[in-house]
Amino acid sequence: MKKFLVFLNYTGALVLLAGLLLRLILPEIYSVVYLSGAVAFAVTQFFLRPRYEGLVMRRLVSQQQLAGLFLVGSGVLMFTHHNNEWIVILLCGALMELYTVFRLSNEMKKLEKGND
Repeated sequence: MKKFLVFLNYTGALVLLAGLLLRLILPEIYSVVYLSGAVAFAVTQFFLRPRYEGLVMRRLVSQQQLAGLFLVGSGVLMFTHHNNEWIVILLCGALMELYTVFRLSNEMKKLEKGND
């Protein structure tokens, strides 16, 4: 089951990116492709994340899950608003994902050093 979720996570991220790139080529279907990738990516973030005891780790995992919801929210805004309001939510979600990825890796290194 975990291998499938990891595969779905990577596939969702690639489909999400492909949906954004399709905006330039096929503006009729980019929102459907993006939203399907964003939903797959966000769902796997909820199921793949282990539970940590430290407050910092739990906060970072929660922020990463919230960022996934922002990515889904931007996909929903693509359907409801036909202007570019969704870009702001996409930017917030992408920046939160970027921040938490680097912070999580640093915190995990600190935990590994503490266990040695």
